[in-house]
Amino acid sequence: MVTERRIERHQLAYFLSVFNRFTDKPIGYLGNVSEGGLMLISRLPILVGADFELRLKLPDANGCRQVIDLRARCLWSHEDTTPSFYDTGFILYQPPEEYGALVSALRQYFSFHPLEASA
Repeated sequence: MVTERRIERHQLAYFLSVFNRFTDKPIGYLGNVSEGGLMLISRLPILVGADFELRLKLPDANGCRQVIDLRARCLWSHEDTTPSFYDTGFILYQPPEEYGALVSALRQYFSFHPLEASA
């Protein structure tokens, strides 16, 4: 099993909560995202090799919540540089289109787009 990341990641400056899909309890925050995976920042270590049902609750333009459900497998988990926190990498099983749209929106929002110099 490959555990090294080869896909460009985008760090999130602000945290989006991640929930257990079945219990609706928060399990951590998004640390970074890619088209096929995500990194979770949590207070507890996560079981490596286990499958998880995750839920993202995102605000939409109308002030309502958009829900994105994800099925994921934990590939790795280790202590964060911040004491009492853990970083965990997940691979996603068939992420929905809404997740792809989130990744694109975050990439656009957090990327630096230099203006072209005018002559």
